[in-house]
Amino acid sequence: MILCCFEPVNEENNEKDPELVCEGLDFVQGRIVGGYSPSPNSIKYIVSLQSSKGQHFCGGSLVHKYWVLTAAHCNIGMDQMMVVAGDYTLGANEGTEQYSKPLMLIPHPLYNRSTNNADIMLIKLSAPIELNRYVSLAPLPKQNTGLLAGRMCRVSGWGSTSHSGGLIPLTLRTVRLPIVSTFKCNSSSSFSGNITANMICAGSSTGGKDACKGDSGGPLVCDGRVYGLVSWGNGCGDPRFPGVYTAVSRFRRWIDQTIYSTYARCLKSAGLFGKD
Repeated sequence: MILCCFEPVNEENNEKDPELVCEGLDFVQGRIVGGYSPSPNSIKYIVSLQSSKGQHFCGGSLVHKYWVLTAAHCNIGMDQMMVVAGDYTLGANEGTEQYSKPLMLIPHPLYNRSTNNADIMLIKLSAPIELNRYVSLAPLPKQNTGLLAGRMCRVSGWGSTSHSGGLIPLTLRTVRLPIVSTFKCNSSSSFSGNITANMICAGSSTGGKDACKGDSGGPLVCDGRVYGLVSWGNGCGDPRFPGVYTAVSRFRRWIDQTIYSTYARCLKSAGLFGKD
């Protein structure tokens, strides 16, 4: 399988190349197939992560007016990224969009690019997103809240709509999918033990419905809360290989600590906290 993705940050010299590169990989990291277009601005918390050239490459969820939750593998470097909230049709000026540059990218310290474990990242925005009739915050699950197999969820994004990974849509797409048990997802006929406790699987037993390239970091919503982030998989819509998502509930404590400890430090430095 050939995957087109953004070249990662060169950590040695901190250079960032936003140009598309293609690598031969055994899994799709970027990964809506078999879905439909929801009503405009009905999924108010989803954001589009775009390159400095305006090219969509990942999804995310607004969890605070200054913070976006996405996948760690969506890190192409702060200088090359723009966050767009309130969007529905990419490339069209609908008057509902809000733009903000990242001020800080915080991937989880345990993120492993090889195993995809802890594939989660917070983006601190340089300017707040205004909450209005087109934009709202994404509700998150409590720490370590689980999901039973068969629970129906919904994943949304602007990623590929075909099994081959082509046909990028302009409008937001969404699809309903059932949760697949970790036991089944880890079987020898599926991912053979590569699903960790920090991952969730979701997909149709008959195939044809899935997240795909360009949906990475986007929300898997169950019971009205973002339980998963599009992370990786093997193909798109293959019944043997459900989509793999970062389990957000495993990281709720880290999310809260990261967001609110930042504000605590700011308040303390401003002298608004009393001394211990």
